[in-house]
Amino acid sequence: MWLQREISLPPLERGIHIITRSVVSAIPELNELRVGLLHLFIHHTSASLTINENASPEVRGDLERWLDDAVREDAPYWRHTLEGPDDMPAHVKTSLMGPSLTVPITEGRLGLGTWQGICLCEHRDRAGSRQLTLTACGEAY
Repeated sequence: MWLQREISLPPLERGIHIITRSVVSAIPELNELRVGLLHLFIHHTSASLTINENASPEVRGDLERWLDDAVREDAPYWRHTLEGPDDMPAHVKTSLMGPSLTVPITEGRLGLGTWQGICLCEHRDRAGSRQLTLTACGEAY
């Protein structure tokens, strides 16, 4: 079975946000797959996807602070500045974190670890909604 969905997430504040429930609810057919893969792709150059801690918000906050420190907005070498001081750093963060993920599907569920969640990393201060393409494939029961 193959299936594909586009989902739109509402604007989120800058930071790292768990979106696992939104993803799972968009593809109820996951429970029909014995084994497979779910691929997620975000259609933006200033937001990214990652899998990380789903319990402690401090982990997501620390990761965001590390990214802000590693990719500074006030770097004197930025030339792409027309869209604001957070835009070029957002592009770099997106390249570092990545625009896509692949998650195994096992017995009708995402094969994430106990403390893992799918996260959208919003790198802009005032971003709009974010669009993702979800593609699931696998062997049905």
